[in-house]
Amino acid sequence: MTTPPISQAMIALYDRFTHGTGLSRRDMMAELARLAGGTAAATALLPLIAGSASAAGLTSPGDGRVEVSNMRYQGNGAALSGYMAAPVEGASRAPKILVIHENRGLNDHIRDVTRRLALAGFIALAPDLLARHGETPRTGMNGETAEDIARKMIAALDRPTAVGDALAALTFLNDWEQGRNARPGAVGFCWGGGMVNDLAVAAGNRLRAGTAYYGPAPSDLSGAAKVKARMQFHFAGLDDRINATAPAWLAALEAAGVKVESWKYEKVNHAFNNDTSEARYDRAAAQLAWERTLAWQKG
Repeated sequence: MTTPPISQAMIALYDRFTHGTGLSRRDMMAELARLAGGTAAATALLPLIAGSASAAGLTSPGDGRVEVSNMRYQGNGAALSGYMAAPVEGASRAPKILVIHENRGLNDHIRDVTRRLALAGFIALAPDLLARHGETPRTGMNGETAEDIARKMIAALDRPTAVGDALAALTFLNDWEQGRNARPGAVGFCWGGGMVNDLAVAAGNRLRAGTAYYGPAPSDLSGAAKVKARMQFHFAGLDDRINATAPAWLAALEAAGVKVESWKYEKVNHAFNNDTSEARYDRAAAQLAWERTLAWQKG
Protein backbone atom coordinates (compact mmCIF):
# COMPACT_ATOMS: atom_id res chain seq x y z
CA MET A 1 0.00 0.00 0.00
CA THR A 2 1.26 3.45 -0.91
CA THR A 3 0.36 5.99 1.74
CA PRO A 4 -0.79 9.32 0.26
CA PRO A 5 0.76 12.58 1.42
CA ILE A 6 -0.87 14.35 4.33
CA SER A 7 -2.94 17.30 3.13
CA GLN A 8 -4.10 20.45 4.88
CA ALA A 9 -7.65 19.10 4.61
CA MET A 10 -6.62 16.07 6.67
CA ILE A 11 -4.96 18.25 9.30
CA ALA A 12 -8.00 20.54 9.42
CA LEU A 13 -10.25 17.50 9.84
CA TYR A 14 -8.23 16.27 12.79
CA ASP A 15 -8.28 19.75 14.31
CA ARG A 16 -12.09 19.75 14.11
CA PHE A 17 -12.19 16.36 15.81
CA THR A 18 -9.93 17.40 18.69
CA HIS A 19 -11.44 20.80 19.45
CA GLY A 20 -15.01 20.27 20.46
CA THR A 21 -16.98 20.51 17.21
CA GLY A 22 -18.97 17.37 17.97
CA LEU A 23 -17.24 15.26 15.33
CA SER A 24 -17.01 11.66 16.54
CA ARG A 25 -13.95 9.50 16.06
CA ARG A 26 -15.98 7.21 13.78
CA ASP A 27 -17.06 10.09 11.53
CA MET A 28 -13.58 11.59 11.58
CA MET A 29 -12.07 8.29 10.45
CA ALA A 30 -14.70 7.89 7.73
CA GLU A 31 -13.87 11.33 6.33
CA LEU A 32 -10.14 10.72 6.67
CA ALA A 33 -10.58 7.47 4.73
CA ARG A 34 -12.35 9.39 1.99
CA LEU A 35 -9.53 11.94 1.82
CA ALA A 36 -6.82 9.28 1.98
CA GLY A 37 -8.41 6.89 -0.50
CA GLY A 38 -9.25 4.08 1.89
CA THR A 39 -9.48 2.91 5.49
CA ALA A 40 -6.04 1.32 5.52
CA ALA A 41 -4.42 4.54 4.34
CA ALA A 42 -6.37 6.57 6.91
CA THR A 43 -5.29 4.21 9.68
CA ALA A 44 -1.66 4.59 8.62
CA LEU A 45 -1.87 8.39 8.42
CA LEU A 46 -3.65 9.10 11.69
CA PRO A 47 -0.64 8.47 13.99
CA LEU A 48 1.36 10.94 11.91
CA ILE A 49 -1.26 13.68 12.38
CA ALA A 50 -2.20 12.98 15.99
CA GLY A 51 0.26 13.33 18.83
CA SER A 52 1.85 9.93 19.44
CA ALA A 53 1.72 8.80 23.06
CA SER A 54 4.69 6.52 22.39
CA ALA A 55 6.92 9.18 20.83
CA ALA A 56 10.30 9.52 22.49
CA GLY A 57 10.83 12.68 24.50
CA LEU A 58 13.71 15.09 24.04
CA THR A 59 14.70 14.62 27.68
CA SER A 60 14.83 11.75 30.14
CA PRO A 61 13.30 11.62 33.64
CA GLY A 62 16.56 9.93 34.65
CA ASP A 63 18.74 12.87 33.56
CA GLY A 64 21.03 13.58 36.49
CA ARG A 65 20.90 17.32 35.85
CA VAL A 66 17.20 17.44 36.71
CA GLU A 67 15.25 16.46 39.79
CA VAL A 68 11.65 15.39 39.10
CA SER A 69 8.81 14.88 41.57
CA ASN A 70 5.09 14.16 41.60
CA MET A 71 3.62 16.90 43.75
CA ARG A 72 0.48 17.04 45.87
CA TYR A 73 -1.10 20.26 47.10
CA GLN A 74 -4.47 21.57 48.15
CA GLY A 75 -6.93 23.46 45.97
CA ASN A 76 -10.36 24.83 46.73
CA GLY A 77 -12.01 21.81 48.32
CA ALA A 78 -9.93 19.24 46.46
CA ALA A 79 -6.53 17.55 46.54
CA LEU A 80 -4.60 18.54 43.42
CA SER A 81 -1.44 17.21 41.80
CA GLY A 82 1.24 18.03 39.29
CA TYR A 83 4.68 17.16 37.95
CA MET A 84 7.67 19.25 39.00
CA ALA A 85 11.11 19.40 37.42
CA ALA A 86 13.96 21.50 38.81
CA PRO A 87 17.63 21.91 37.97
CA VAL A 88 19.94 20.10 40.38
CA GLU A 89 22.42 22.98 40.25
CA GLY A 90 21.35 26.56 40.83
CA ALA A 91 17.82 25.75 42.01
CA SER A 92 17.98 28.39 44.74
CA ARG A 93 18.37 31.08 42.06
CA ALA A 94 16.04 29.58 39.45
CA PRO A 95 12.95 31.41 38.21
CA LYS A 96 9.67 29.51 38.54
CA ILE A 97 7.22 28.68 35.78
CA LEU A 98 3.85 26.94 35.52
CA VAL A 99 3.36 24.65 32.50
CA ILE A 100 -0.28 24.26 31.41
CA HIS A 101 -1.09 21.25 29.29
CA GLU A 102 -3.06 20.86 26.07
CA ASN A 103 -6.54 19.34 26.03
CA ARG A 104 -4.85 15.94 26.24
CA GLY A 105 -4.06 16.52 29.90
CA LEU A 106 -0.81 16.00 31.76
CA ASN A 107 0.78 13.43 29.47
CA ASP A 108 4.36 12.36 28.80
CA HIS A 109 4.89 15.11 26.24
CA ILE A 110 4.06 17.82 28.79
CA ARG A 111 6.29 16.11 31.35
CA ASP A 112 9.03 16.24 28.73
CA VAL A 113 8.42 19.97 28.14
CA THR A 114 8.57 20.51 31.91
CA ARG A 115 11.98 18.82 32.06
CA ARG A 116 13.18 20.93 29.13
CA LEU A 117 12.38 24.02 31.16
CA ALA A 118 14.30 22.61 34.11
CA LEU A 119 17.30 22.02 31.87
CA ALA A 120 16.96 25.66 30.77
CA GLY A 121 17.25 26.77 34.41
CA PHE A 122 13.64 26.94 35.63
CA ILE A 123 11.77 25.29 38.46
CA ALA A 124 8.77 24.10 36.45
CA LEU A 125 5.45 22.75 37.70
CA ALA A 126 2.92 21.17 35.34
CA PRO A 127 -0.42 20.86 37.16
CA ASP A 128 -2.82 18.11 36.17
CA LEU A 129 -6.00 20.13 35.72
CA LEU A 130 -7.96 16.86 35.67
CA ALA A 131 -6.74 15.95 39.16
CA ARG A 132 -10.02 17.09 40.73
CA HIS A 133 -11.73 14.37 38.65
CA GLY A 134 -9.16 11.65 39.24
CA GLU A 135 -6.24 12.39 36.95
CA THR A 136 -5.30 12.46 33.30
CA PRO A 137 -6.13 8.96 31.97
CA ARG A 138 -3.19 6.85 30.86
CA THR A 139 -5.08 4.05 29.10
CA GLY A 140 -8.00 3.96 26.73
CA MET A 141 -11.20 1.96 26.97
CA ASN A 142 -14.29 1.06 24.94
CA GLY A 143 -12.61 1.95 21.65
CA GLU A 144 -11.44 5.35 22.82
CA THR A 145 -7.82 6.33 23.37
CA ALA A 146 -6.60 7.88 26.61
CA GLU A 147 -6.36 11.19 24.75
CA ASP A 148 -9.97 10.91 23.54
CA ILE A 149 -11.09 10.42 27.14
CA ALA A 150 -8.93 13.30 28.40
CA ARG A 151 -10.35 15.65 25.77
CA LYS A 152 -13.90 14.79 26.82
CA MET A 153 -13.02 15.32 30.46
CA ILE A 154 -11.46 18.70 29.74
CA ALA A 155 -14.41 19.76 27.60
CA ALA A 156 -16.68 19.01 30.56
CA LEU A 157 -14.65 21.04 33.08
CA ASP A 158 -16.24 23.99 34.79
CA ARG A 159 -14.02 26.79 33.50
CA PRO A 160 -13.96 28.97 36.64
CA THR A 161 -13.10 25.93 38.75
CA ALA A 162 -10.30 24.95 36.37
CA VAL A 163 -8.91 28.49 36.47
CA GLY A 164 -9.07 28.32 40.27
CA ASP A 165 -7.09 25.06 40.20
CA ALA A 166 -4.46 26.68 37.96
CA LEU A 167 -4.31 29.59 40.41
CA ALA A 168 -3.83 27.13 43.29
CA ALA A 169 -0.90 25.59 41.40
CA LEU A 170 0.58 29.05 40.81
CA THR A 171 0.27 29.82 44.54
CA PHE A 172 1.86 26.49 45.48
CA LEU A 173 4.74 27.14 43.10
CA ASN A 174 5.22 30.69 44.38
CA ASP A 175 5.48 29.37 47.94
CA TRP A 176 7.89 26.55 47.03
CA GLU A 177 10.97 26.94 49.21
CA GLN A 178 13.50 26.71 46.42
CA GLY A 179 13.92 29.14 43.58
CA ARG A 180 14.24 32.83 43.08
CA ASN A 181 12.08 34.93 45.37
CA ALA A 182 9.98 36.33 42.54
CA ARG A 183 6.54 35.74 41.13
CA PRO A 184 6.23 32.73 38.79
CA GLY A 185 5.55 32.88 35.09
CA ALA A 186 3.32 30.55 33.07
CA VAL A 187 3.43 28.92 29.65
CA GLY A 188 0.59 26.98 28.05
CA PHE A 189 -0.13 25.15 24.83
CA CYS A 190 -3.42 24.99 22.87
CA TRP A 191 -6.11 24.65 25.58
CA GLY A 192 -3.36 25.54 28.04
CA GLY A 193 -2.54 28.65 26.02
CA GLY A 194 -6.12 29.80 26.49
CA MET A 195 -5.82 28.95 30.17
CA VAL A 196 -2.75 31.21 30.45
CA ASN A 197 -4.95 34.10 29.31
CA ASP A 198 -7.61 33.28 31.92
CA LEU A 199 -4.98 32.73 34.61
CA ALA A 200 -3.43 36.12 33.86
CA VAL A 201 -6.84 37.74 34.44
CA ALA A 202 -7.45 35.81 37.67
CA ALA A 203 -3.92 36.12 39.07
CA GLY A 204 -3.38 39.83 38.55
CA ASN A 205 0.03 40.79 39.93
CA ARG A 206 0.65 37.24 41.21
CA LEU A 207 1.74 36.25 37.67
CA ARG A 208 5.01 37.72 36.40
CA ALA A 209 4.91 36.74 32.72
CA GLY A 210 2.62 34.68 30.51
CA THR A 211 3.38 32.81 27.28
CA ALA A 212 0.49 31.37 25.27
CA TYR A 213 1.07 29.02 22.34
CA TYR A 214 -1.86 29.03 19.89
CA GLY A 215 -4.44 29.34 22.64
CA PRO A 216 -7.94 30.81 22.19
CA ALA A 217 -8.45 34.34 23.50
CA PRO A 218 -11.09 35.10 26.15
CA SER A 219 -14.43 36.20 24.78
CA ASP A 220 -14.79 38.71 27.62
CA LEU A 221 -12.29 41.43 26.77
CA SER A 222 -12.95 43.36 29.97
CA GLY A 223 -10.57 41.03 31.81
CA ALA A 224 -7.63 42.68 30.05
CA ALA A 225 -7.74 45.48 32.64
CA LYS A 226 -6.94 42.93 35.37
CA VAL A 227 -3.83 41.53 33.65
CA LYS A 228 -0.58 42.67 35.28
CA ALA A 229 1.78 40.14 33.73
CA ARG A 230 3.82 40.68 30.59
CA MET A 231 2.10 38.62 27.88
CA GLN A 232 3.70 36.79 24.96
CA PHE A 233 1.83 34.98 22.18
CA HIS A 234 2.87 32.43 19.55
CA PHE A 235 0.47 31.82 16.65
CA ALA A 236 0.57 29.38 13.73
CA GLY A 237 0.07 30.95 10.31
CA LEU A 238 -2.30 28.19 9.14
CA ASP A 239 -4.36 28.21 12.35
CA ASP A 240 -7.35 30.29 11.24
CA ARG A 241 -9.53 29.03 14.07
CA ILE A 242 -7.32 30.43 16.84
CA ASN A 243 -5.99 33.40 14.91
CA ALA A 244 -9.49 34.79 14.45
CA THR A 245 -9.80 35.20 18.23
CA ALA A 246 -6.51 37.04 18.71
CA PRO A 247 -6.71 40.64 17.40
CA ALA A 248 -9.40 41.93 19.75
CA TRP A 249 -7.69 40.40 22.80
CA LEU A 250 -4.26 41.77 21.85
CA ALA A 251 -5.77 45.20 21.28
CA ALA A 252 -7.56 45.08 24.64
CA LEU A 253 -4.35 44.14 26.45
CA GLU A 254 -2.40 46.93 24.79
CA ALA A 255 -5.16 49.43 25.57
CA ALA A 256 -4.93 48.32 29.22
CA GLY A 257 -1.20 49.10 29.26
CA VAL A 258 -0.04 45.46 29.28
CA LYS A 259 3.35 44.78 27.74
CA VAL A 260 2.59 42.46 24.81
CA GLU A 261 4.80 40.50 22.42
CA SER A 262 3.13 38.57 19.59
CA TRP A 263 4.65 36.30 16.94
CA LYS A 264 3.09 34.51 13.98
CA TYR A 265 4.95 31.66 12.28
CA GLU A 266 3.88 31.47 8.65
CA LYS A 267 3.03 28.22 6.88
CA VAL A 268 2.92 26.16 10.08
CA ASN A 269 -0.01 24.41 11.74
CA HIS A 270 -1.69 24.57 15.10
CA ALA A 271 0.40 22.57 17.60
CA PHE A 272 3.60 23.22 15.65
CA ASN A 273 5.56 22.95 18.93
CA ASN A 274 4.34 19.41 19.67
CA ASP A 275 7.13 17.15 18.42
CA THR A 276 5.01 14.03 18.97
CA SER A 277 2.95 14.93 15.86
CA GLU A 278 5.04 14.28 12.78
CA ALA A 279 2.68 16.08 10.41
CA ARG A 280 2.17 19.26 12.43
CA TYR A 281 5.49 19.71 14.20
CA ASP A 282 7.72 22.33 12.63
CA ARG A 283 11.25 22.15 13.99
CA ALA A 284 12.40 25.61 12.89
CA ALA A 285 9.31 27.41 14.21
CA ALA A 286 9.36 25.40 17.43
CA GLN A 287 13.00 26.19 18.12
CA LEU A 288 12.56 29.89 17.42
CA ALA A 289 9.42 30.10 19.57
CA TRP A 290 11.21 28.23 22.37
CA GLU A 291 14.16 30.64 22.32
CA ARG A 292 11.74 33.56 22.48
CA THR A 293 9.82 31.89 25.29
CA LEU A 294 12.93 31.39 27.43
CA ALA A 295 14.05 34.98 26.87
CA TRP A 296 10.58 36.34 27.75
CA GLN A 297 10.25 34.24 30.88
CA LYS A 298 13.76 35.03 32.11
CA GLY A 299 13.44 38.76 31.35
